[in-house]
Amino acid sequence: MKKIITLGGSNSKTSINKTLAEYTGSLIKGVELIKIDLNDFNLPLFSVDIESEFGIAEAAKELNNIFEKADGFVISLAEHNGTYSAAFKNAFDWLSRINGKVWRNKPMLLLSTSPGERGGQTVLDAALGRFPYMGGNIVGSLAFPSFNDNFINGKIVNSQLKSKLLNLVSDLEKAL
Repeated sequence: MKKIITLGGSNSKTSINKTLAEYTGSLIKGVELIKIDLNDFNLPLFSVDIESEFGIAEAAKELNNIFEKADGFVISLAEHNGTYSAAFKNAFDWLSRINGKVWRNKPMLLLSTSPGERGGQTVLDAALGRFPYMGGNIVGSLAFPSFNDNFINGKIVNSQLKSKLLNLVSDLEKAL
């Protein structure tokens, strides 16, 4: 059975991006989901000095091993001041020191959401520009706007957004 990692790019315990990633993962047929919570990986703030003195953080090695075993990814990025959250960027930096192709050319859905009308479009654009250089095989992407209005009681209530997401899931299933 194929293994798909879901990851919300935030360390918020109530992350809407984690919710969206896991919901999207649940729509993929015939896969085992590996739900990553960044809070489960205690990573020091990345710096070359820390790496030089202490080596690669054990939590980064653990996360890297999980990535290695995956067949694909559903990533939903939180937008903090127009870019990645500090927690996601820190994990991304550590992982890139182990394997520059962080995403291993495995199929990926790249999402973002926020309470606002743009749905994290700015961070999504940054990732769409950067991830391919880091081994990102992006099958599809979606900025999911106004999360609290469009996702209620565990379901997407906006039919257009639901249709777009289901099409992306179908594309990922084909790519696996």
